Amino acid sequence: MIEYWELFISSFSQFASYTWAELTFAVDPWYVNYFWWLVVLSIAVWGLEVLFPWRKNQNIIRKDFWLDVFYMFFNFYVFKIIIFFAFSNVTERMFTDLLGGDLSRFTLLDLSTLPGWAQLLIFFVATDFIQWFTHTLLHRYEFLWKFHKVHHSVEEMGFAAHLRYHWMENVFYTPMKYIAVMLLGGFTPEQAYIVFYVAIAIGHLNHANLNWTYGPLRYVFNNPAMHIWHHAYSLPSERSKGVNFGISLSIWDYIFKTAYIPTDGRDIKLGFQDLERFPSTFIGQLFYGFHKGDK
Repeated sequence: MIEYWELFISSFSQFASYTWAELTFAVDPWYVNYFWWLVVLSIAVWGLEVLFPWRKNQNIIRKDFWLDVFYMFFNFYVFKIIIFFAFSNVTERMFTDLLGGDLSRFTLLDLSTLPGWAQLLIFFVATDFIQWFTHTLLHRYEFLWKFHKVHHSVEEMGFAAHLRYHWMENVFYTPMKYIAVMLLGGFTPEQAYIVFYVAIAIGHLNHANLNWTYGPLRYVFNNPAMHIWHHAYSLPSERSKGVNFGISLSIWDYIFKTAYIPTDGRDIKLGFQDLERFPSTFIGQLFYGFHKGDK
């Protein structure tokens, strides 16, 4: 345990250097600059919302806009890159120790033998399925749903709502995604960054105030018109555990029959029952789910 703790602490000093490199545009290669990439992406998608709003009566600065912007940097940067960076190092070491050091024997597919585009595609599809599966668990088990309710507390949808989620979700997703990484060998860190960036961009668009469906590609890619129903306040009893769990790809929902788009969802009510009693501040939501009275 001491070794794991020392690894966790040492990860913070590594991050300090990385943070300064990001802020000063000294990251190499340039496209792994998380901070400025998130800023540019967010401004771009927000601009699309302003120019082509689906809900025209929704304010540009919608309800909880600034809370969600704070969540974006907390979850994507402060937590995801600082705490998550350390947690990932520990998770990797634990997997290595538990499974006997060399994890290559667990590899099901060596991506290094494939063309670059095929490596990216397989890695993207595999990690997205892992996230889809984990997302369904967040809805089906009450102790997980308590944390996931933070994301569903959004009452007006916009791009920044994408990263409003409880920090415990990173703790659940990380080991699951690491399994995918372990089973797929031969990919490079640069490829992982590209897949990660693409997923974040799609997630921003899925939550944006845009009426985009991508035509026939809606059966492959998640989209704003589909994802709005994932946040619906009211669902039929047979779908009470949720619908449209896709992160980047919608194909999993169509394959496993969790897709649900009954009508145009532009003006549907969002949230969940007793939302008015749910904590409305970041601090209140930060510790939600750990108390017996949290439901």
